[in-house]
Amino acid sequence: MSTVGSLYVANMKEFIRDRAALFWTLAFPIFFIVLFGLIFSGNSSPSYTVGLVNQDGGPVGAALSDIFQHDVKPFTVKTGTYANEMSNLKTGQLDLLIVIPSGLSQTVAAGHTAQVQMYYDPTKNATNAQIEQNIVAQVLAGYNQHASGTKQLLELNVNSITSHTLGEVDFLMPGILAMSLMQLGLFATATPLVSLRQEGVLRRLSATPLPRWQLLVGQILMRLTIGLAQAALIIGLSVVVFHVQIQGNYLALAGLVVLGAVTFVAMGYLIAAFSKTVETAGGVSSAVNFPMMFLSGIFFPLALLPAFLAPVVRAMPLTYLADAFRQVSVGSVPDFPIWVDIAVLLAWAVVCTALASRFFKWE
Repeated sequence: MSTVGSLYVANMKEFIRDRAALFWTLAFPIFFIVLFGLIFSGNSSPSYTVGLVNQDGGPVGAALSDIFQHDVKPFTVKTGTYANEMSNLKTGQLDLLIVIPSGLSQTVAAGHTAQVQMYYDPTKNATNAQIEQNIVAQVLAGYNQHASGTKQLLELNVNSITSHTLGEVDFLMPGILAMSLMQLGLFATATPLVSLRQEGVLRRLSATPLPRWQLLVGQILMRLTIGLAQAALIIGLSVVVFHVQIQGNYLALAGLVVLGAVTFVAMGYLIAAFSKTVETAGGVSSAVNFPMMFLSGIFFPLALLPAFLAPVVRAMPLTYLADAFRQVSVGSVPDFPIWVDIAVLLAWAVVCTALASRFFKWE
């Protein structure tokens, strides 16, 4: 047993002296449990950005407007004209639009039931739309109870501004496509490159007449081919098996696939440039991969994340790739304008390429 004990102590000392292994084994899981504990602990309530248009000049419209603006905690209300607020809804700046029509007070005063209009975009998120509808309906029910006790003075009329609804698979497919390109760039680029360098293969190749740029271009083209094949499989399976309807242009979608693959392959080269061992490359790739998987909106809408994470979410390239895929593939309401998505991805690609070119070593 003394021999086993000595081996145990020796192995523990070796493990403790390896700072990278110590970090990825102990500190990294602690970081994740703290991060996701803060996100999903239930301490933060959902918030919805709501447009409110009060076209009624009477007391009922004024009372409803006051209730929506001050008494409905999940709602952040923005008021304006019908044209402006409808435009904001269609461009994704609002989660829903409430319109109090003109003449509503007169209709209620005459003892008739009046309708409050709610407009939403079902391509944004069907679950959120149902929650929002329930909140508005509860507000109207509360007003009815307070004003008349039994009679239904106000009712909700729900209107969709699009002709198609975004289902769960429609929402997930673009996110999974974006995730696959991210993992192609991180795990299928950084770790193999570091392995080739660690084994001396890159050093031997650099000593041959083969220009280095040709080796790099060949590797990048191979990964772009894999990325296009991944996209074809994911989209094809979604369309054939799950009946996802592609709303946009396939050529534009292919262009986004290439842009996304280039961005994350460049990031993979940057990780390889600063990683001395395969283990370090794998650890750093995981450290980059997991936060983006859960904080970039590929599995659930960004609106469900706490507000304090907004700067982190906006800094991640996967956020913009998933948003661009949803806009082009299934016609989803954008979180950002498409030109912003493309510009951010290009910026990440250029910066990562420049830094990788500066610091990458062949041995």
